[in-house]
Amino acid sequence: MKAFIFIFLSLFCSSSIAQSQLIFEDQFDDEVLNEKFWNYELGNGCPNLCGWGNNERQIYTKKNVRLADGKLIISATKNGSVYESGRITTKSKVEMLYGTIEVRAKLAVGVGVWPAVWMLGSSIDEKKWPLCGEIDIMEYVGKEPQKVFTSLHTADSYGNTINTKKTKIEGIEDGFHVYKADWTEDSITFYVDNKIVYTFSPEVKNEKTWPFNKPFYALINLAIGGNFGGPEVDNAIFPQELIVDYLRIYKN
Repeated sequence: MKAFIFIFLSLFCSSSIAQSQLIFEDQFDDEVLNEKFWNYELGNGCPNLCGWGNNERQIYTKKNVRLADGKLIISATKNGSVYESGRITTKSKVEMLYGTIEVRAKLAVGVGVWPAVWMLGSSIDEKKWPLCGEIDIMEYVGKEPQKVFTSLHTADSYGNTINTKKTKIEGIEDGFHVYKADWTEDSITFYVDNKIVYTFSPEVKNEKTWPFNKPFYALINLAIGGNFGGPEVDNAIFPQELIVDYLRIYKN
């Protein structure tokens, strides 16, 4: 049985509860990652999804994910010719349907890195990608400094990232910033530091254009290279760290 299925909590909410209710939070205050909430995804995706479907160059390991000083730290390292990094998910443990998800994070930087905070439809094992849907709350690629990407993937856009916005934000590489998605039955709105950067709300909503009417789970990872990160990697940048202060989910 799933440890936390928050999508049903609204059934028990009275009208006196505030408009937004915090229903899940991880401040990463433990000594190790809390596996009640999180899964490690390991390896290079082979044999089923080599390169994690994007020709990524890293191998994901547990040792590249750690907690320290109340932060989640995902490190990207180069050992000889091997790139290593980390990827964690809340699949089958923490899911949401509508509401707000936000993460406060400090980016890894440099040509070749590709940190991301995103979500996948929990139906991925049955329906496969992209029919399950994907919500990219934040993607950053070091080859394009001062830019943040927010995107949606659906069956209608298979093979192309057509529902997307690239936003230039000076100083995005400096310190921590808050990345947020507000998800309703009709739209998904993305924010950086509480400023709207993109809203997705297709006029026609069907299985191919709007798979966002079912539960999703969260992912946090730091990829190297790949189709989006780019073929060039500056080996002088390593090690690099994606540092996460917290992840919060609210029911609206």
